[in-house]
Amino acid sequence: MKKGIHPKLYKNAKVTDLSTGKSFTLASTKEEITLEVTNLTHPFYTGKHRIVDTENLVKKFENKRKSADKTKINKKKEKAQRRSAKTTKLEGKQKLTLKDMLKQMG
Repeated sequence: MKKGIHPKLYKNAKVTDLSTGKSFTLASTKEEITLEVTNLTHPFYTGKHRIVDTENLVKKFENKRKSADKTKINKKKEKAQRRSAKTTKLEGKQKLTLKDMLKQMG
């Protein structure tokens, strides 16, 4: 083996899990390692379903979904208003409502 080309091996490197704060040691070329998800918290290893959202991606998606639903509802309302406006007009004249007919009679 050539000397001076291999990295230094730390036999007691500290690994810290940021999601739980737990730490353990193992051999590594770095003295300290910090991770967001380790085998202590990953759903595959724990068997528990849990959303790991470090960049608020789930919240952003939910906000986009809510705003899309609102615009969809608004579009439906506008379409219904346009449709009702078309049906109330008859050859350029508006249809008489019951209230208007009663006014004419009395």
